[in-house]
Amino acid sequence: MSTDQKPAGSPFRHASRDRDTAPQFVLPLVVRIERASPPARTDALETAARAVLLMLTDARSTGGEGEWADAVRSWQDGRIRKVVRRARGAEWRRAEALPGLTVTGTSAEVRVFPPVPLDGWPKDLARLQVSGTDLDDPEAPAPPDPSVPVLWMNPDLDMSAGKAMAQAGHGAQLAWWELGDDDRAAWRDAGFPLAVRTPGPAHWAALTASRLPRVRDAGFTEIAPGSCTVIAEHPALR
Repeated sequence: MSTDQKPAGSPFRHASRDRDTAPQFVLPLVVRIERASPPARTDALETAARAVLLMLTDARSTGGEGEWADAVRSWQDGRIRKVVRRARGAEWRRAEALPGLTVTGTSAEVRVFPPVPLDGWPKDLARLQVSGTDLDDPEAPAPPDPSVPVLWMNPDLDMSAGKAMAQAGHGAQLAWWELGDDDRAAWRDAGFPLAVRTPGPAHWAALTASRLPRVRDAGFTEIAPGSCTVIAEHPALR
């Protein structure tokens, strides 16, 4: 799962062919899905998006001294791939023992790990399944708070929860890149509040006509290349 779009404000804006020839890394995310208590779908998407933002801003990921900084920089210099796998029980405990960050929502737990080479996954992550991340919302999500960023999912695309989690992470990352320093600091200091919602057809048409940042998927899995999956609406970008 990856995005081709890097906004003008991104410090990692390169020509497409440069990104293709750079060493390719992937950001692993693992969602905890216990048989008896799976998380709600929207909560899982929102938690994954926050996990990406926390990885990007963690002291270990930034500057020249952070232990994850080189991996994060290499990842952002290539295609911004994210892959979501699922774990339960002992699998989840093994994943938690690896370096990374666990982010909790209302019902969801997502652990994000520093980027790894495409063919260099840690054994305890490589053995986890990508399939089987079908989740549902027990109740329809409430309308989003107008004061928080909203990641709007394309209502015309049918994506597994794992695929949608990666796309939500892409959208959060694009919004982060578009913001100025003050707005970034305010969002980070507030704990990265955000909502993930699916708009109706008329609302989606208005969003696609806007200049808001959007994710166009590379089409490695599930959907056609170039599909617009997410439009990120941060209050500072409206």
